[in-house]
Amino acid sequence: MDLLERDLRDLGRVRAPDGFAERVLVAVGIVPSGVDSYTALETPIGVLEVAWNGEGVSALRRALTRDDFERWFAGRLGRRVVRVPQPPDRLAGQIEDAIAGRAPRLRFDLARLSPFEQEVLHKTLEIPRGEVRPYAWVAREIGRPRAVRAVGTALGHNPIPVLIPCHRVVRSDGTLGEYSMGGTDVKREMLTREGVDAAWLAELAAAGTRFVASRTTRVFCLPTCRHARRIRAANRVPLRDEREAARSGFRPCAHCRPALVS
Repeated sequence: MDLLERDLRDLGRVRAPDGFAERVLVAVGIVPSGVDSYTALETPIGVLEVAWNGEGVSALRRALTRDDFERWFAGRLGRRVVRVPQPPDRLAGQIEDAIAGRAPRLRFDLARLSPFEQEVLHKTLEIPRGEVRPYAWVAREIGRPRAVRAVGTALGHNPIPVLIPCHRVVRSDGTLGEYSMGGTDVKREMLTREGVDAAWLAELAAAGTRFVASRTTRVFCLPTCRHARRIRAANRVPLRDEREAARSGFRPCAHCRPALVS
């Protein structure tokens, strides 16, 4: 009996691993305040680690190691995150739909980001699948036309890439630019999956073409705009900038909004 009592006392002195208590609570359906859950999901674009809480999805990243994700999450968002076996069925289905291009109904928790970062990411969510917009477009749309570099920084630090589609934002010269989920090649692959002709965009960028216009409608668009794709080759007019469009009597498209409507 004395030996048993001593073992029990020693057991009580053993320190539980970091996050053990939170994992136990999460496992029984209780998420402690200030702690997010996360898990790894198999997707068509690889294994992704996704974090969420009661407000919505809070982070997403390519799967590396468990400690790597937890350290990155704490450093970026200032919260604890605990790994669980799987997400709620409804959330898993919503993420699958979003990646596949079906209408997603996802909620996001961006509360730990600055108001400027939130504005940038909310505007990025408006870019349709299969279309791209330049950084300058995002800056102008949120009323900060001179903040192009800051927009690029905010998108580079986007904690929820793929679901908040920063891969649909390109440089103002038409080239694709970098991508936090793996660089330009991954960005090109993501856009190609959505139906964007990346090789054609590269040709336009090399030629200095920023917009395309229709001789018949007298409207000019960003090249990937759904309306631009309907312009017949014989009616398509390449444009280098807004001034050339205005001099030629073209007005900006109301869908892609390539320039301010005067």
